[in-house]
Amino acid sequence: MDQMTPSKFSPYRFYSAEEWAAFRAGQPLTLTQEEVKRLRTMGDPVDLDEVGRIYLAVSRLLYAHVEASQALFSQREKFLARSGATKTPFIIGIAGSVAVGKSTTARVLKELLARWPTSPKVDLVTTDGFLFPNAVLQAEGLMQRKGFPESYDVGTILRFLSDIKAGVRHVEAPVYSHFVYDVVQGQHVSVDQPDILIFEGLNVLQVRDLPKDGKIVPFVSDFFDFSIYIDAEETDIRRWYIERFMRLRETAFRDEGSFFHRYSQIDEAEALEIAEGLWANINGRNLYENILPTRPRADLILRKGSAHRIEQVALRKL
Repeated sequence: MDQMTPSKFSPYRFYSAEEWAAFRAGQPLTLTQEEVKRLRTMGDPVDLDEVGRIYLAVSRLLYAHVEASQALFSQREKFLARSGATKTPFIIGIAGSVAVGKSTTARVLKELLARWPTSPKVDLVTTDGFLFPNAVLQAEGLMQRKGFPESYDVGTILRFLSDIKAGVRHVEAPVYSHFVYDVVQGQHVSVDQPDILIFEGLNVLQVRDLPKDGKIVPFVSDFFDFSIYIDAEETDIRRWYIERFMRLRETAFRDEGSFFHRYSQIDEAEALEIAEGLWANINGRNLYENILPTRPRADLILRKGSAHRIEQVALRKL
């Protein structure tokens, strides 16, 4: 059974974009069109209408969850007869395929959440920085599996999220450059006790085999308070990926310092063949083997249509 097909057995409630827009319930639009243009990634046509239809209601839903989390924290502290403890950050995980629009969703939500009346501190960290450096991937024969679960330093991710949840000050996350296609050695971003942390990446909802002896094995998603999966048909994601690749060879790839500069020096037909091969052999395989199987673990699924606009929303039942 398709998880995205409504049925009485589904753990989700399904809404059309128009139905979902009604849940905005007067939430003010605090972004401008120019700000939205700045936040969206190449090929993602999100605009103020999309923010109004979809993201304002998502923001309102997240606000409710944050408030409920804070209330539960207070009740637990009272139960434990403790006082003075600081509430740890509310962590939102955002998952989905390459080229589906995760980055745009994460950036838009970051801006909307930070503009709540309470003015919470919101940080955004992507899993790209937690990839093993190219030198390590090459030594391990994993360059053609970059983005697959085994290409990430999961131990460092877990330590990072554990420190965030523990309320540690100035937790550092590594930095990744898409321009040089590698982790930037010696560069980090510091995350200092945010109210909300958005953690975005391909495989953030991934699980591993459980040990037979019952030993505790933490997953990245164990640290999430709420999770979102950005979904679309594979044929559409493939098309968006190839279109983006072809645009990049006319723009960023033309810079001689770009890791992919060589792709700007070949003809269009050859570039198209390379893009299709990259999808078929790497990104498409990763989608089916690792990313799509995690979709049913999300609290909220935002499903896009062929025009790159969200057409259906699935919210996990309580």
